[in-house]
Amino acid sequence: MRDVKIYRESDVPDMSILDGKIVAFIGYGNQGRSQALNLRDHGVNVIVGNISDSYRERANLDGFETFDIPEAIKRADVIFLLIPDEIQCDVYKTSIFPFLKSGSALVFAHGYNIAFNFIIPPKDIDLLIIAPRMIGIGVRECYLNGEGYFSFIGVGQNGTGKAQEILLALTKGVGGLTKGALETNFKEETVLDLFTEQGFGPASSSMLMKPMDILLEFGIPAEAILIEMILSGKMKYTFNGIRDFGVINGIKTMEDRSQYGILSRTIRYDKIFREISEIQKPILQYIEDGGFAEEWEKKLTKLKFKVIKFFASRVGFGRLETKVRKSLQMPEVDLWAETPYPTEEEIIRKQEIKQKLEDFQKYPEF
Repeated sequence: MRDVKIYRESDVPDMSILDGKIVAFIGYGNQGRSQALNLRDHGVNVIVGNISDSYRERANLDGFETFDIPEAIKRADVIFLLIPDEIQCDVYKTSIFPFLKSGSALVFAHGYNIAFNFIIPPKDIDLLIIAPRMIGIGVRECYLNGEGYFSFIGVGQNGTGKAQEILLALTKGVGGLTKGALETNFKEETVLDLFTEQGFGPASSSMLMKPMDILLEFGIPAEAILIEMILSGKMKYTFNGIRDFGVINGIKTMEDRSQYGILSRTIRYDKIFREISEIQKPILQYIEDGGFAEEWEKKLTKLKFKVIKFFASRVGFGRLETKVRKSLQMPEVDLWAETPYPTEEEIIRKQEIKQKLEDFQKYPEF
């Protein structure tokens, strides 16, 4: 296991290395918008490169100069490539690489295309990763309320000899040093991200759904089960406790009976956990070796994905969940709707509520 380096704002006395530089954000979704606004608030000259669409209109409304992507690349000294991984390669080949200046810095928020060599930048540029461990809207909110968020950062190549200094200044500018930025690399960040999705995600969702099947067989109504396990939001507070205090201390915030039930029954799952581990290890190795990346890039995989996604919400648990949510008159959610940004008043109010509730997290329920 390697030594871990964590950077904080005290590691960057000033951001003068960015003086006179133009920073272009390619893509202006929630992540791009948040980071662009944060960096501009630090006094950095930021422009936006985007196709002519609603995102570009939003950038204009936010007061940014906007350009077609090739023109933004020509003007920029630093480029944040914050468009989806699936289209990055094509956009890079046609609209970025031909216009990329020697000595520029190219910044990614996710290492996938670099880690598996789908994009290979020229050697005379700085290649950087700044990967917030936070959704886009949270990047802006945590910056404005001073809470900060964790980031993974690293230098992929040092074309100018100043890549590390530029990396830290940019990370500070987007708000990634307030809580702490852990030094990593493109491959490590990608493997960790993909394994969390493929190793932890299926295991945790299965461990959630299987008990529901047992309770249904026992005759308990589906509405009661989903309210108890998901819809009440109780699980959110449990995970918040684990986040704030750690796994064991988080459990200690529960009443004694709950603690005893959890701790005394955990050992009964030991065999299952070993079996899960034997499934997860090959998944991790497959990701590390590039097998998953090769699989995902195939056209047949994209077709298979559409089929899986279509049936996921129409059979088994997906169908049951839809029925229960309708029975409980829960509002339908448009998954494709843009997430609105919190107003300054909403952020201040949220911070006030958070402070009032902090004492409740320090003591057991009863």
